[in-house]
This record gives sequence, structure tokens and C-alpha cells, in this order.
Amino acid sequence: MAKPIVAIVGRPNVGKSTFFNYISGRRIAIVEETPGVTRDRIYADVEWRGRVYALVDTGGIEPDSDDPIMAQMRRQAQMAIDTADAILFMVDARDGLTSADKDVADLLRRSGKPLIVVANKADRPGPMPAEAYEFYDLAVGEVLAISSVQGLGMGDLLDAIHACLPPEDGSGEEGGAIKVAIVGKPNVGKSSLVNRMLGEERVITNDAPGTTRDAIDASFEVGGDRFVFIDTAGIRRKSKVSAPIERYSVMRAWAAVERADLCLVVIDAEEGVTEQDAKIAGYAREAGKGVIVLVNKWDLIKKDTGTADEYRARIREKLAFISYAPVMFISALTGQRVRGIFGALKSVYANAGFRAPTGLLNDTLIEAVATAQPPSDRGKRLKIYYMAQIGVRPPSFVVFVNDADLMHYSYARYIENTLRRAFNFEGVPIRLVTRERGEGA
Repeated sequence: MAKPIVAIVGRPNVGKSTFFNYISGRRIAIVEETPGVTRDRIYADVEWRGRVYALVDTGGIEPDSDDPIMAQMRRQAQMAIDTADAILFMVDARDGLTSADKDVADLLRRSGKPLIVVANKADRPGPMPAEAYEFYDLAVGEVLAISSVQGLGMGDLLDAIHACLPPEDGSGEEGGAIKVAIVGKPNVGKSSLVNRMLGEERVITNDAPGTTRDAIDASFEVGGDRFVFIDTAGIRRKSKVSAPIERYSVMRAWAAVERADLCLVVIDAEEGVTEQDAKIAGYAREAGKGVIVLVNKWDLIKKDTGTADEYRARIREKLAFISYAPVMFISALTGQRVRGIFGALKSVYANAGFRAPTGLLNDTLIEAVATAQPPSDRGKRLKIYYMAQIGVRPPSFVVFVNDADLMHYSYARYIENTLRRAFNFEGVPIRLVTRERGEGA
């Protein structure tokens, strides 16, 4: 299932970033931090009671301000609202209810999303301050008092967020569909690719465009298989993202990766793999998504014998960290090999959900250890006892050993490559966790 998104929204100076930084810095809650496209962090992966979700920080909303920067901050917040599964409406318990809070509440009420009113700056332990009860007049959701500075009320708030998250069984409007984010730099042909696929198949069931520069979802069916393609604004290098509106387009693109099961990383055949292409592919990998690399505009390349093989080798060199990803040479303009994308997506999606039989998995591990002896340090050798698969999408494994500190990165990579040779994990990252026997067993 795609990772849920929880957005923090409110007027300026109510403590949204302080709350975000507090949650980000707590070891019990944080899983991983992802730098946003603005100069400040906007995303953090949070875990609470076994659920992982993306927490999104936004700029303050001033509904009546004519300031251009404030207008762009409103747009950023609206994008966060559109992509969120739940919303934290943050207000200031010291200031009490303001007219600006009422205006923001009207905006949030129209979203129809699960909503929690968070009365921040309630810095004294004990019952909720009397002044915080007036926020119930907004009639938009439960009111919880916290202190982002003192860390008060955080457990109750995290429990309330957990209750608002969508079910884990994948039910919902797009249940059963394979969600695919199409990502890449601007002008590599992402939208043309979507249009080509829709135009060829002519089995589109619905089109749900977002606002300008937002991600666009196209849901359609091919041969009985349902796909939801998320077309996104091009992702540029951070230093190149100068206009505020484009920053928010990038935010939307990152959110599309989080929502997706798989990513199509589109590269311009004439430009080749750039530093930004590598960053985009790296983000998809770190998010645990299956990846297919599409080299678009292949019709513009002069070819002779071995051109594709040489190009593929250069991609493998520059994107070595996703060497497991299939590479396809296509042309969105002419339709060359576009139909083959559907089959590749089905294959990678199946690989991401594959569970290796435990017996065969450990037979593979025993053979790997016999072939290459585990590393040692200061006379102490790593002993590997057994392995178990603990999850899918991405395939995740735990290896039980005598001393986790002895598991060198290179040997872990060797085990990962052995698994790839023994089983079909083409297109998907593998997560490998090392534990000492008895730890969590």
C-alpha cells in the first residue's frame, strides 16, 4: 500500500515547524528524513504503533493577504491538503481563536479530509487550557492541546493521527490498481508518454486532472489489469528551482513517488543520464519503490550495431545503485515499444510482492556462505545462522548473526546479489536487516 501522507497546516507562527522538528528529532518516531525541495525540510517519515506515514510541513496560510509570497504559501498548503490522507490544523492556544483561523478552517472543511485541530503552545502540564476549548467552535474536528517546545501531549496526538490513517488493506477508490509515478526532469516527455499510452489503448476509465503544475492521475485498464498513472511536474535540481510555484510542483512530484507502487524514471536519450536523473532514481530507491528506467526520444538517436547495449552500459555505470532496474528504449512520439511498458510494470510489481520459500531461502544462504567466507575483525569471524523474509514491497529480509557489527557493507551487498540471482527481484530494491540471534527473535 502507498505510504499515507499527513499535512501540517495553519496560519503563520503557530509552531508548525517547531512541531515538525520535534517529531523529526525523536528517535522513537522518526524512520528517515528526506530533504525537501525548498531550503527547509518539508518531509519526514514517521512511525507510530507500527504504521509509517509521511509528515509534511507547510508554510503559514494568510487567507486575506495580497502579498505574492503569502499567495504562493497558500498554494503550497493547498497542494499539501490535496495530497494528504489526514490533516493537522495547528492553532495557537495562547492567542485563542482568530479570524484567520476561521478562514483556514473554511478551506480545510471543503477538503473533506480527516482533520485534527492541534492547539499548540499549551506549555503547562495538566488539563487542556480553558482558552483552547473555543477551537471547538470551528466544528472541523477533535481538538488536542500540545506543546512542541515541552513535548507535552505528543503521545495522544500521535495516537489520534494513527486513528485517522487509511486502512492498511489497500481498500479505497484505487484499490487493486497498480499505482505508477512517472518522474523525471522537465521536458523529457512524461506527459507525452501518458498521452501516447491513453491514445493507443483507448480504455481510459476516468481522468482526474489536478490544478496547473500538479500531479495528474489517469486511471485505466489494459487486458484486465488496472493502472493509475501519476504524471508529475518535472523535477529540477534544487538550485534551479527558483520560482516558488515550481518548488511546490516538485513537492507534488515527491508526494507522487510516496503514493506510488512503482516509478517510471524517464530519461532524455539525447541528454543521457544527468546528475539530477541519478537523484530522482535514488529517491525512488530510498522510498522502496520498484523502478523501470525509460530512455525516451530513442527515435532521435543515430544507431548502429550495439548502440543500445553501449547506452545501457553507460546507464548501469551512472545508476549503479539501481543496477537491478530494467532499461527500456522508447519513443513517446512514435509509440516505439510503449506497449511493452505495461508488461514490464506487471512483472516488476509481481517481483516486489514475491515471498521466497523459507527453506529455499536458507539453502541459498548456506550456499552463499560456503562460496564466500564471511568477514572477520580482530580474530572474530561473522557467523550467519539463518535468514527470514519479513516483508514485501520492497522485499525485506532479516539475517541472524553472532555479531551485527561484523556484517560489512560489501558482504551484505554480496548476500543481496545472491538473492537476486536465486530469485527474480528485477526492478525492485531489497532491504536487508542484520540482527544478533536472540534480538527480536
